[in-house]
Amino acid sequence: MKPICRVAICSLLLGAALHSVSFAQNNYDVEIRAATQESAAGVSRAEGSVEVRKGTMIITADKAVYDEASGMLEAEGNVHFRTADGVEDIHASHISYNVSSQEGSFYDVNGFLSSASQGGAGILTTDNPFYLEGSVVHKTADSYVVHNGVVTNCELDHMWWSLKSPKTTIRPGESATIRHGILRLKGVPIFYMPIFTKSLERIPRRSGFLTPNIGNSSRFGLVFGQAYYWAVNRSYDATFNGTLYTDRGLSSQLSLRGRPTSHSNFDAVFFGVKDRGLLLDNGDRLKQGGASFSIDGVAQLPGGFRGVVDVNYLSSLEFRQAFTQTFEEAVQSQVHSTGFVSRNFASYSFNGSISREENFQDIARDNTIVIRKLPGFEFNGRTQQITKGPVPLFFGFDTSFDLVSRIQPEFETRNFVQRGDFFPRVSSHFQWKGFHVTPTFGARATAYGQSRQNDVLIGQNLYRTAGEFSLDIVPPALQRIYNSPSWLGQKVKHVIEPRLRYRYTGGIDDFAAVVRFDDRDIMSNTNELELSLTQRLYAKAADGSTREVLGLGVWQRRYFDPEFGGAIAPEMRNILRSTLDISPFAFLDQARNYSPVIMSLTTKPNFKTEFEWRASYDPLRQKVVNSSASIAYQFTNLFRTVVGHTAVRTPTTLSPASNQVTTLFSVGDFNRRGWNGAVYNIYDYRQQIFIYTRSQLSYNTDCCGFGIEYGRFAIGPTRTENQFRVSLSIANVGSFGTLRPQGRLF
Repeated sequence: MKPICRVAICSLLLGAALHSVSFAQNNYDVEIRAATQESAAGVSRAEGSVEVRKGTMIITADKAVYDEASGMLEAEGNVHFRTADGVEDIHASHISYNVSSQEGSFYDVNGFLSSASQGGAGILTTDNPFYLEGSVVHKTADSYVVHNGVVTNCELDHMWWSLKSPKTTIRPGESATIRHGILRLKGVPIFYMPIFTKSLERIPRRSGFLTPNIGNSSRFGLVFGQAYYWAVNRSYDATFNGTLYTDRGLSSQLSLRGRPTSHSNFDAVFFGVKDRGLLLDNGDRLKQGGASFSIDGVAQLPGGFRGVVDVNYLSSLEFRQAFTQTFEEAVQSQVHSTGFVSRNFASYSFNGSISREENFQDIARDNTIVIRKLPGFEFNGRTQQITKGPVPLFFGFDTSFDLVSRIQPEFETRNFVQRGDFFPRVSSHFQWKGFHVTPTFGARATAYGQSRQNDVLIGQNLYRTAGEFSLDIVPPALQRIYNSPSWLGQKVKHVIEPRLRYRYTGGIDDFAAVVRFDDRDIMSNTNELELSLTQRLYAKAADGSTREVLGLGVWQRRYFDPEFGGAIAPEMRNILRSTLDISPFAFLDQARNYSPVIMSLTTKPNFKTEFEWRASYDPLRQKVVNSSASIAYQFTNLFRTVVGHTAVRTPTTLSPASNQVTTLFSVGDFNRRGWNGAVYNIYDYRQQIFIYTRSQLSYNTDCCGFGIEYGRFAIGPTRTENQFRVSLSIANVGSFGTLRPQGRLF
């Protein structure tokens, strides 16, 4: 700092003595200031604290010669070239520069070129500019060509990485292209790049090869991956990715995104693996290759219609489990595809759709259940008031017509089974001393083009009619306000909300004859009463704001018809409308007079702690049959932990047993300087193993970061694998290695 201070003081003292001269050049003023200056025949020679200005350009040097006619400037001795906006800041021993064309040569160069901080969840960022050194730099109006140069964006006293190249082309604020570059860490060469292009824009979008993916896997062997990004135009882009697994084969992935209009967009992804097979102990190979495809999009159509498409395809569950990189995707055994157009007209709505749902029963490629709707139409009327007075009446209706089919092993309907449904309903609403009473009467008629008889499909049509009645009673809420503990606020309010609902459905005497396609087909006779009680605790802070700190709900159904009109198949898993809308867990494998008691508790006593618990207690089995609980605690802004437990203890005829604990501990975040770490585990108590584990540790400097991950899959016979991944992230540039940014836990 001392030499800089001395230079600044001397500049102030000499300022009054400096000579200045101005020239008109191409309608821009060139101003030269120096301690001594002389001009002859249009050539100006200056010495001593020379400063040349033109527009936003500023050049300082010990000596300078300027030719007014050509615009050429020769400067030497502590040459400093910079722009007023700070984008360019270059030092050189001497330069030959045309101030009119903004072209020239710099010798023995070092300096800075600013780069936009390209923020985002997947890019390590820094505000440091790019520092460069070079023997010769040729500058044009919009770029620099650096010969025998070195580039980095680290602090010069602690240069973690550098990129040396015989030729580098830099367009400030736009892009940098490096040819035959060698990436060094702490001076040690680790990677050779034949050509590398990096955008320097705030939101980069340029075609080019992405950083390669190189690694090793115990199941796949050596891994070599390369991707190409194609910015087709401002509305479309695509990414082509190929990965070679030396022990298994070749995988390919294509991603295509687009925004055809201002009111439409889509995103499509294809992934496939040509698998040579997993080498078994007996020398045979187990082939697990396949393909998956997905596309989703939204568009505003003419006439006020809205179109949505969400198409997904998977060749086999075994392929997904063998090659996916996330546990959550590996255990997903359903594939849904749908496309629809919809239009709302005041109190009415129209929907037209096609859909396909495939449920994989296991990893066998032909053991699936496929349900298709090609197509389906709905026309619904929103409930609206039709009469007023002491007995107001409201009317609404739902109608639908579908062509459906169901295919599974040893069971297949026709390609197009007609199904029509009509459900009109009338309701009213009464209030008395805080009580709200809503009765609803409805009649449903459904026609099927195919039916079952003794579990065998027949071509006979089926007509199903049913009458429905429901009565909702909401008593007035009970509430009381108390003085609050200081850690909650000034006041707390306790609210108790009871509710009763009675429902009766009759007339369905042929439940076993209905082919199951969706939830329309699981309606059965029922005579039931649901009781629920919800308690809430609200806290009021000193500033007047309120928040719910605790919520506890308990509800249960009483079935006055334990056989549900003969719909129960004993010792089998039964899913009816009366069970599906009270609990996501199946509990009906015999006739019963009541459902399990469902309990839900959520609490957030402060802004750091959040707890949620949901459980079902079955009096018939005298135990908690399923429960899920999670607690999250934010120790600091950078230290967070989440612990969850899920258990299912029903008979295997209803659901496979489960007892798993999930934990997540994370310290730091993706861009935090210093050490960051996270551990995510899923432990299965029944198998007494960790079925999924990911542990990540990273260290970030001011300009780059290093990451390492250990992962483990234990998905039954399909996949048992240990994974090790590493990464090098260069701030504002990208990531190298097998640990990708999108796979980070923090």
